[in-house]
Amino acid sequence: MDKNVLGGPLQACCHNPKTGFYRDGSCKTGPEDVGTHVVCAIMTEEFLKYTRLKGNDLSTPIPAYQFPGLKPGDKWCLCASRWKQAAKEGMAPQVVLEATHQKALKFIDFELLLEHKFTPETID
Repeated sequence: MDKNVLGGPLQACCHNPKTGFYRDGSCKTGPEDVGTHVVCAIMTEEFLKYTRLKGNDLSTPIPAYQFPGLKPGDKWCLCASRWKQAAKEGMAPQVVLEATHQKALKFIDFELLLEHKFTPETID
């Protein structure tokens, strides 16, 4: 059973749009997931602009890959390295810890994830 960064069962991140490396709604990972898409994050306009400038446009739909394009408020399983890079630059979106795979801890300090923890009170 996959675990989250809190040590509990990995919760679903999002089913609409369907996220995850395996497009099963969760941030599960495996050997073929070279990008390690394990951080369940809530998209913001600022982060979507930031990642587009870094070469990963998550806003534009790509029908051939059944990718609808993301908008602020959508939850998405991000690459651990991209989220950490964004955090270093002050652009990291909030994280749903219960839906973030424990493998994220190989790349990101738990304290940094905790600083960006999503709680209902932190909604913009």
